[in-house]
Amino acid sequence: MNYRLVIAEKPSVAQSIAAVLGARERKAGYMEGNGYLVSWCFGHLAELASAESYNVEYAKWRYDDLPIVPEPWRFKVSRDKWNQFEVLKALMRRDDVSEVINACDTGREGELIFRTAYCLAGCSKAMKRLWISSMEDDAIRTGFERLRPGSEYDGLHQAALCRAKADWLVGINATRLFSVLYHRTLNVGRVMSPTLALIVQREAEIDAFTPEPFYSVNLEGDGFTAASEKQKDKAEAQRMAATCKGQAAIVNTVERKEKTEKAPALYDLTTLQRDANRILSYTAQQTLDYLQALYEKKLCTYPRTDARCLTDDMESAVPDLVVLAAAVCGMPAPEHIHAGQVCNSKKVSDHHAIVPTISAGKVDTSSLPMGERELLKLVSRQLLCAVSNPYRYAETAVTILCGGFSFTAKGKTVLDIGWKSYMAQEQTDKALPDLSEGDTLSVMDIAVKEGKTTPPKHFTDVIHFESRQWKYSKCKGAG
Repeated sequence: MNYRLVIAEKPSVAQSIAAVLGARERKAGYMEGNGYLVSWCFGHLAELASAESYNVEYAKWRYDDLPIVPEPWRFKVSRDKWNQFEVLKALMRRDDVSEVINACDTGREGELIFRTAYCLAGCSKAMKRLWISSMEDDAIRTGFERLRPGSEYDGLHQAALCRAKADWLVGINATRLFSVLYHRTLNVGRVMSPTLALIVQREAEIDAFTPEPFYSVNLEGDGFTAASEKQKDKAEAQRMAATCKGQAAIVNTVERKEKTEKAPALYDLTTLQRDANRILSYTAQQTLDYLQALYEKKLCTYPRTDARCLTDDMESAVPDLVVLAAAVCGMPAPEHIHAGQVCNSKKVSDHHAIVPTISAGKVDTSSLPMGERELLKLVSRQLLCAVSNPYRYAETAVTILCGGFSFTAKGKTVLDIGWKSYMAQEQTDKALPDLSEGDTLSVMDIAVKEGKTTPPKHFTDVIHFESRQWKYSKCKGAG
């Protein structure tokens, strides 16, 4: 009898796959049954060897040894994982194993984990790739029906290997260089160092910041507040207020525009980490850990995705997902579900956006740890928002002349709450009274308001600046 060897990244994932495949007989380091052997890697079984592995003299940090560029590169199996590597090597070399199936996480690192073990074991047997976005039983079965040739993912492996080597070269050489030059240990990394530079620069800007006061004059009328432009000079603002006292306020212009905010897209990992940090105060790493746990419990789809859409063939399944998402959140489902606006295969590469799975509708969410429960609700709420009507409102801007000065009042009227019905109540401008150009308004109070400029905000582990986000999760393991 020939067997197909399936290698997962973690024991828990291997157990889920083995249960679906019918491999229920437990062995030392693997499971067997129904023509399958299912084992696991414990994450990175092997990593790039340390510098002294190439030359014992590299154990001492010296300027003259730099740069250290290994040729050829070596991998080393960590001592605590050696036994499992031996199990995998023996399984891959068995005469009755016809092919090896890579069931490690469907991403760059998962590819590197499998290929490293495969190559170190000296295996040359046929290689297939399991590529799934959910750990649900049906998704696993479908994945095994659609196994891909392993060679299709050679580029993904090379990308992961290239990054690992770049991290090694920068980390080893730059850390030794600066540590030797400045006679103290100075850790340098491909990602860590520029990120640290951004933080230091921001902290310097905060330390050097001096608050500056500013002033504005507010006219309080019947159902409206109109404000002048900001003034740096308090005396000028007071003069403006004094001039306006007792003067008529005349509506100069009235501009009303209807505006629409379309529903947000579904979450990818980056936007989920950002919102979880803003709403739940979770670090990027906490968010990834909770999401990974939900994925392994078959309650969420694959975490490490950069897509914010589902594929076109999932459109028919969206209404059912929306119903279960509403149940998870304890909210009503949208009256009109726009499934098509979250499906676009052209915007999906390896994995679709993060959404709850059908299994999430069958679990008692109160039994989940709080972090996982709150994150599942956040993902579910995003799905509800994404398939809802646009948010529509009318914005009115009025300019008022008083004492020769111009004041502005703004108001907002919600026409269709749309997707924002699922969001926390936001501070919005009140609706203005019905005003027309040339109207004379009574001013009940005139006041000078004082404010101060604020410094730049401290960076958190989710760093925002301009249109880019820098993530701690991207830095982990990168030096």
